[in-house]
Amino acid sequence: MEHQDTRSAEALRFQVLGPVQAWRGGVPLALGSPQQQAVLVALLLGEGRPVTTDDLVDGIWGERTPPQAVAALRTYVSRLRSVLEPNRTARKPSEVLVSMTDGYALRIPADALDLAVFERRVAEASAARADGGLRPAHDTLVAALDLWRGRPLPGVPGPYADAQRTRLAERQLAVAEERCALALEIGLHADVVAELNSLSAAYPLRERLRELLMLALYRSGRQAESLGVYADTRKLLIDELGVEPGGGLSTMHARILAGDPELLAPPAAPPKAAEESPAFVPPAQLPADVSDFSGRSKMVGELRDVLRAGSGQAVVVTSLAGIGGVGKTTLAVHVAHSLRPDFPDGQLYVDLRGAGASPADPAVVLGDFLHALGAPDAPDSLDQRAALYRSLLADKRMLILLDNARDAGQLRPLIPGVSGNAVMVTSRSRLAELPGAHLVDIEELTPDEALALFSAIVGAERVGAEPEAALQVVTSCGFLPLAVRIAAARLASRPRWSVSDLARRLADQRNRLQELQLGNLAVETTLGLGYAQLRPEEARAFRLLALVDSPDLPLSAVAALLGTAEQEAEDLAEALVEANMLECFTPGRYRYHDLLRLYAQRQNAKLGDVEQQREALLRLLDLLHATIRNVQGVVEPDDLAVEPLHRADSTGRPFADGHTARDWLRSEIGVLLGAVEAAADAPLALLQPAVDILQTLTFVSEDPTLAPRVRAMLQAAAASPVALQDPETLASVHHALGQIHRTASELAESEESLARSLALQPADRATTLRLSTANGLAITLILAGRPAEALSLYQQALDVIRQLGSPISEARLLANTARAHVGLDRHAEAEESARAAVAAARTSGNVPCLADTLYQLGVVLRATGSPGEAAVHLREAHQLYRQQQHPIWEGYSLARLAACLLADGRFAAAAEAAEESLSIAQEIEAAYCQGMANAALGEALLELGQPSRGLACLQEALTVFTRLGVPEAQPVQDLIASRHTEPSPPPLPPVAP
Repeated sequence: MEHQDTRSAEALRFQVLGPVQAWRGGVPLALGSPQQQAVLVALLLGEGRPVTTDDLVDGIWGERTPPQAVAALRTYVSRLRSVLEPNRTARKPSEVLVSMTDGYALRIPADALDLAVFERRVAEASAARADGGLRPAHDTLVAALDLWRGRPLPGVPGPYADAQRTRLAERQLAVAEERCALALEIGLHADVVAELNSLSAAYPLRERLRELLMLALYRSGRQAESLGVYADTRKLLIDELGVEPGGGLSTMHARILAGDPELLAPPAAPPKAAEESPAFVPPAQLPADVSDFSGRSKMVGELRDVLRAGSGQAVVVTSLAGIGGVGKTTLAVHVAHSLRPDFPDGQLYVDLRGAGASPADPAVVLGDFLHALGAPDAPDSLDQRAALYRSLLADKRMLILLDNARDAGQLRPLIPGVSGNAVMVTSRSRLAELPGAHLVDIEELTPDEALALFSAIVGAERVGAEPEAALQVVTSCGFLPLAVRIAAARLASRPRWSVSDLARRLADQRNRLQELQLGNLAVETTLGLGYAQLRPEEARAFRLLALVDSPDLPLSAVAALLGTAEQEAEDLAEALVEANMLECFTPGRYRYHDLLRLYAQRQNAKLGDVEQQREALLRLLDLLHATIRNVQGVVEPDDLAVEPLHRADSTGRPFADGHTARDWLRSEIGVLLGAVEAAADAPLALLQPAVDILQTLTFVSEDPTLAPRVRAMLQAAAASPVALQDPETLASVHHALGQIHRTASELAESEESLARSLALQPADRATTLRLSTANGLAITLILAGRPAEALSLYQQALDVIRQLGSPISEARLLANTARAHVGLDRHAEAEESARAAVAAARTSGNVPCLADTLYQLGVVLRATGSPGEAAVHLREAHQLYRQQQHPIWEGYSLARLAACLLADGRFAAAAEAAEESLSIAQEIEAAYCQGMANAALGEALLELGQPSRGLACLQEALTVFTRLGVPEAQPVQDLIASRHTEPSPPPLPPVAP
């Protein structure tokens, strides 16, 4: 790693000991696609050394290297530079991600990478141990391990990342093993039993861990369990490997049996306690620690540091808040046990029953505490008891765990008066009003932590046999510790069940909460305690916000669902956040934990207030419909939009320009689709605005990955009894469905849906729906190679548009008509229509229309034999698409440009345009565009003398076109056949002219 301090790199910080992340000045950076992250990882782990292009390509793709890998790598590097150095000018060389002779290097300070800090701390611990400082060495290793945030590099693809994941996991395990060994040397044997249990379960064949566990148990007075570890390990080794335990484990077994006095624990060195009365017995009231505690290592370390620290005259108070079942008490008890040596005067504990109907009375609690502290009698009044309590604790160092608190009022009398003591509080509410408290929000486990807990209860062998099913189980549990424990315990008690059996049972959302109960443990009951504490208006908000299954909800959607002004809606939402019944990770956006959403939906079903729920959903649909129509208004200004089925009462959110409109669409797509899905089985009054939203979405969204979900929604709407009884709604549904089918290159299905929509519409009415349907069907027929039928439809559409009066829409239609003329070899008419369309668009000043008509003119001129002029128009179209942030049309225009440059004999320029088009198409997963780009790139590479790569690109194009069933497959197949001596595949249908 470079030890330099450039202005570009000084604020950057990177994480690889867990999910790959980066920050600049504490602000998280968007690191892009998994492949782009793989490039960053390779450079980070290169420690400042140059990494060659070949090594990067091999490390990311391995044996499956695509033909365009080098171009994709350059794109990833360029994007990473933009992220890491956003203020760098285009001509200024990068100071962070620098280009080398045959590759790249990352120049950052050594302490900017968590792995480098980790290794430095491990080295410092080794040096401290060599000097005899066992406690400093131990604490330094704890600090090193606290840097880990879970499994390293999850989701990063490629053989290099796979190898590094294995290496880093082994390194973490080795350091954890060394930390446990040091803990035993300094007398912390009780503290490491739980960790050694978890590690041994995760790595059952690692004998050193089992040896340390035996010693920790023996020193903790648990000799039988210690010997049981040896017996279990010996059986495992014989069954799995056919070998006896090694020397270290066997020797430990023999020494324990012999009662070797040298195995006894060395003396621990806790802080010196204050002098006591001889009669005082330090209270030790903590509940038992769980033996399978796992995860949360960073939080455990932070809590220990805070509670140990203490400063000035103030008592250290830490408050843990989170939803029911998230593991607040388990975590608090675990941390408290680990701190017992730091608080030698004892530990007090009470369950304040804050989530129940009868919270504990502070006066009664103080009476119990005073008795535990040796007071012979407790005064009568609360104030007197609190004063005596503070006096008895004044010269002591005690830890007080106040579990399950209701509010700050219940807690204040229980807080000691002077420093030296520490208080840990758990509550479902964020107790912000508790003076001087260190507030900690407890979130659900990470996937790796949840799997570790699940495995510790079920057994590593059983989980290891079905890892994907295990992940499905903990995901269905929402990574909530209580839910994971219940699910695991159910499975452990049913040896005939497979992990997959449990995963299937939990997959049904309707019955998931019923499945998550065992004996007197039930997730639904736990969540219900929090719900019961809500005020009526908060409970109503909690239920109504769950009507839409969306990743999160913006404040505007919250206000619409609740039927209030945004300020009142925010107050209610924030009250739910404070009660940990709702989450807010970004200001103004709210979300549920998955199981809380299911609980809220069950409450809606139980109450049965269908009318209130429908009114709330209609308000949200109104807002979203009006807003997405506003998006269309700025993205396609002055164009005729399809008339809505439903007239919204809301005016929606306005937009100043297309950029902000598209940003809104990208950020709120989850809310849009969630609201539409919620209206799937609703009456016509709700179905119609839902269909309107999907209708508009087919015109303004450019994300091809949405197509399957939108198509499924439209197909469900087309089959619904409500739509089948209303021809107008059904016609709109089939119109939108036809557009979606065409986007996915499902031409037969597109034709069928659009033809049905036309048949459902009155033939004598000039409507925007009829215009759009005729135009859409004509485009589908052009793509299917049937230009004559398409031209007839275009003529009908022109008649409608001239009645409606829209120059912009007429210009677009003229451009489309030109494509039909090309298919019929009417070149003069084609050029005339296309040029007229461009002229009309330029006169109007409508940039989106100009870009589209220039694109169509380029396609027409290429087909009529003028590739040079076509290239000029396509370049201009490409620039306009880029200005408007239309990535899919950037890709298409570049692919068409590459084809024109090929026809004009400019092969190198064609390859460059095709490479850029392919990179865009891969990034947005646009299959047809990938096919076009690969076809042009393959042909260009053949002309440039690179037959191997060229044929590989052509084969990729043929695979895509064949899968999509489009006529473009035939010329690609012919070109491959002309360069191959091997037999060609069977002929495909004839290509459209």
